[in-house]
Amino acid sequence: MSRDGLIEVNETAGTAELVSGREQDADFSKQPEQAAQEAAQQLPHPSGSAAARPHTPELSPKRDDAAAERVLEHIDAAHTRAASKKAIKRAQREAAAKTKTSRLQFTEEERATPELQKAIRKSERAADRLDEARAAIPKKKVLTKERTFDEATGKGKTRLRFEEKEKPIPGGRQQHNPLSRPVQEVGVFVHNKIHSVEKDNSGVEGAHKSEELAERGIRAGARQMRKSRRSRKLKPYRVAAKAEKAAFKANADFQYQKALHENPQLASNPVSRFWQKQQIKRQYAKAVRTGGAKSARKAAENTRKAAKKTAEATKKTAAFVGRHWKAFLIAGCALLLLIMLMSAISSGSALFSGLVNGVIGTSYTSEDSDLVAVENNYAAKENDLQSRIDNIERDYPGYDEYRYDLAYIGHNPHELASYLTALLQSYTPQSAQAELDRIFNLQYKLTVTEEIEVRYRTERRTGSYTDAEGNTHTYTYTVEVPYNYYILNVTLTNRPISSFVSELLTPEQLEMYRVYLQTSGNKPLVFGGGSADTSASEDLSGVTFVNGTRPGNTVLVDIAKSQVGNVGGAPYWSWYGFNSRVAWCACFVSWCYGQAGLSEPRFAGCQSQGVPWFTSHGQWGARGYENIAPGDAIFFDWDLDGSADHVGIVIGTDGSRVYTVEGNSGDACKIRSYPLDYACIKGYGLMNWN
Repeated sequence: MSRDGLIEVNETAGTAELVSGREQDADFSKQPEQAAQEAAQQLPHPSGSAAARPHTPELSPKRDDAAAERVLEHIDAAHTRAASKKAIKRAQREAAAKTKTSRLQFTEEERATPELQKAIRKSERAADRLDEARAAIPKKKVLTKERTFDEATGKGKTRLRFEEKEKPIPGGRQQHNPLSRPVQEVGVFVHNKIHSVEKDNSGVEGAHKSEELAERGIRAGARQMRKSRRSRKLKPYRVAAKAEKAAFKANADFQYQKALHENPQLASNPVSRFWQKQQIKRQYAKAVRTGGAKSARKAAENTRKAAKKTAEATKKTAAFVGRHWKAFLIAGCALLLLIMLMSAISSGSALFSGLVNGVIGTSYTSEDSDLVAVENNYAAKENDLQSRIDNIERDYPGYDEYRYDLAYIGHNPHELASYLTALLQSYTPQSAQAELDRIFNLQYKLTVTEEIEVRYRTERRTGSYTDAEGNTHTYTYTVEVPYNYYILNVTLTNRPISSFVSELLTPEQLEMYRVYLQTSGNKPLVFGGGSADTSASEDLSGVTFVNGTRPGNTVLVDIAKSQVGNVGGAPYWSWYGFNSRVAWCACFVSWCYGQAGLSEPRFAGCQSQGVPWFTSHGQWGARGYENIAPGDAIFFDWDLDGSADHVGIVIGTDGSRVYTVEGNSGDACKIRSYPLDYACIKGYGLMNWN
């Protein structure tokens, strides 16, 4: 017995043979090449039994002097080193295969086949795009241990190195601010307190609603910023997933094309071909999920064999159908009748769905509060422009003359909303602000230019002369003296929004703009568009008016009543400056005031222009105001959301009801009446007729 196991010694023959199955220790004293040459001379016995263990020629003739042990140690060392090299190479191949699981390896024969070349090119292009997408995914460095084998010393070594690995998809729970909940509670408390008292003061109510709108806008903007940041972080992962899906599809198509090339009988008929293609794709997908592209090729071979059996089964099925064709014909007719019946039942719902989709496709996509807020922002810019014009002489003093050539200031709210919806889809005051600035600068152009004229004025002057006798005489005469006359020319031009939107929108967006404008976004009253009431005008016969102490203007009321019966409002919106029909109730009121000789108030929007004018001049009375007078403006809030939707002119009151003349009441001028406590009356614009 030795350290290498049991050795049988024949002293007569002078031989020694190792009969134990124990593995021998590696001998690292020899060089790897020498040990490999010695190991190559030893061949295993075919039987593989324990009695047929490999032995060397040197072992038989040597005596038991430990030479056999040294030889066996050299052999084991060579085997150990060779196995280590193979393991390292195998690990490297597996790592490389894992990094390119979607790239197929094509043989020269496959590349030379014309029927497969197109599928091969598609597969390789898809694999290239997938590699590029994976390379674009953010990486992180990871510290790893690498085990290597040093052939010189015969010992293993461990080395630390950094590897780049793909970062996981961003996600997880965000940090929660512990102060956010208390702050929200305080905000809710404050808003509730303001809500409880704001009805007593319209100014507080307006300021509070503006504050709430600003807070909602800030929160919406913050959410959109967080969403945008996450979308940018996830973009490389989305691109990689899309590329991986395309690579899988291209590889599966190659497997199918190869199956058809090697088995032409598979393409017997379209139905059989379709099911065979789906089967090959399913087998390939399963193989890729379980073992990568290498096992996928093997699975494709198995699938092609199964496809042959499927083709044979298809032929048998066709023969069976041929023998029982009458039964299949009857079953087919019954199925067709069932389908027709189900189609008839679902036609009503399909029609309803189509109508719903049509309404949605022609409606403004933004929230009503955002539509009104953006409209108010644009009207505020117009009010600032009007203020600049009103203060020209204060801001540019010292001129002899101011000449004004001013276009009207106003716009069609639905033109603006239709443009923003076609361009931005759903928008908020924050997201639309930049576009509002651009539209405003294109619509309005205010120019202030100085002009100097040389004029002459006649001046009387006195002269004197001395005659021959020495007497001095005086006389007067006139001369024309030139001087500079300073003139300031103020010019304002107004291009309707509809005249230049074609320069800013694509053909598709322009078509959507026209649809939105034609339908008013299915929200005709959102900007104070009038009343949808199409009933007949009311009769004032027998009505006894008992107005308050404030003086009214019966001339203005008579002008308004004379327009009853007009349909469409063309005289009023064209007088205001619009080149097409708009929601014209405010234009009608402004026209009546203009016909009565007043330049103000002049407004085309109820909430954005009319209410602010009266409130800023201290001429506003809330619902329930008792001292209204003929000629006052009356504002309505149909949906009770706090925004004025309609305006008319007060005729008078009989003590319980208020009577009005309204434009755009069912698209016509009509006389109406309402209870004095009618909930939809927002308030009154009080006129000063003194």
